[in-house]
Amino acid sequence: MTDVYASAITGNVGASPITGAAIHLSCPEVTGLIYSVDAAGPACEITAPSLLTTAVGDMGTAYTDAAGRTLPDAIDLGAGEIGGLTLAPGLYKWNTGVTITSDVTLNGGPTDVFIFQISGNITQASATRVTLTGGALAKNVFWQAAGSVAVGTTAHFEGTVLGKSLVALKTGATVDGRLLSQTAVTLQKNTVTEPAL
Repeated sequence: MTDVYASAITGNVGASPITGAAIHLSCPEVTGLIYSVDAAGPACEITAPSLLTTAVGDMGTAYTDAAGRTLPDAIDLGAGEIGGLTLAPGLYKWNTGVTITSDVTLNGGPTDVFIFQISGNITQASATRVTLTGGALAKNVFWQAAGSVAVGTTAHFEGTVLGKSLVALKTGATVDGRLLSQTAVTLQKNTVTEPAL
């Protein structure tokens, strides 16, 4: 987990099975707890290898569940370009990557769920926004990506990323959601806020 100072993370942070020395966030950047498998992490880290093993297992389960959902409401919508669209709740599947080159809106109520199954990368352009309307909540939005995820400079993203590969936020990007990666997360002066349950 790399970081260009200063990012602001509201929520917990952890890395496993890699050593805590790979967590490059400083304690003041995190409003929450920083978990590590060993004492090599930041000074405020909590050594909790068994808790992290459980968390990694839960992330794998969530990724597999999202990837395995069947009967999508749409397949390969927009040939992978969803910028400019307003999407209703449901299950969306792409056999390619997804690009967001202009603002996209997710419109639904507070109990509606959005699941995006993406066989490739997610690439969001700089200064674009994923926006929730109609009472939709970030905690109910899931982006399962088999490739990498890149959120552009000053862009805003909503929902939980379940990433097989790198999740990279460019300078000044913001996220209302969670960043769960099976490989790495890179931050550059970002704000990430865990959504309320």
